[in-house]
Amino acid sequence: MILAGDLRKGSKILFKNEPYVVADFQLVKPGKGGTYMRTKLKNLISGLMHEETFRSDEKLATPNLEYRNVMYVYKEGDSYQFLDQESYEQIELTAKQLGDVVNFLKEQTIYTILYFDDRPIEVNPPLFMELKVVSAPPGVRGDTAQGAVTKPAILETGLTLNVPLFVDEGSIIKVDTRDAKYVERIDKKR
Repeated sequence: MILAGDLRKGSKILFKNEPYVVADFQLVKPGKGGTYMRTKLKNLISGLMHEETFRSDEKLATPNLEYRNVMYVYKEGDSYQFLDQESYEQIELTAKQLGDVVNFLKEQTIYTILYFDDRPIEVNPPLFMELKVVSAPPGVRGDTAQGAVTKPAILETGLTLNVPLFVDEGSIIKVDTRDAKYVERIDKKR
């Protein structure tokens, strides 16, 4: 249990039998009456935002959440196979369950799955991934004079993103998975 007055950004609560994370909060102290907490909650299952007000002394339940490390193994038809790193159980997820993480699936890479009551609700890739460029048009001399300092590149996972002109096909680049942005080129000798 957690008191509503102790809620902070990132706190997780069980509200209407579903897990929510506090996206924003405001402690309100009116001149008359008790203090209360005005919150914006994000449903961890559906992703929908919800505004709710709680008395500061109100007790809220905490959800039964568990994080597990899994390794992506392979794709079979429309499903993706993962291997739990502790129990060695095979976990099958669909593209809908994975969401945008599909763009960062690389075999033999460890991902984190968030479970709510033994049900997977969210998959998180590593913050940064090193991915190989499989297709990139050559940078043409003079492109920078026109303001185009990036070009599209297709990565080994199928993701297309803009990279600097000096990145060639076969290069390994570091990508920030939070916003799918190029970070740096990794030296090929590594």
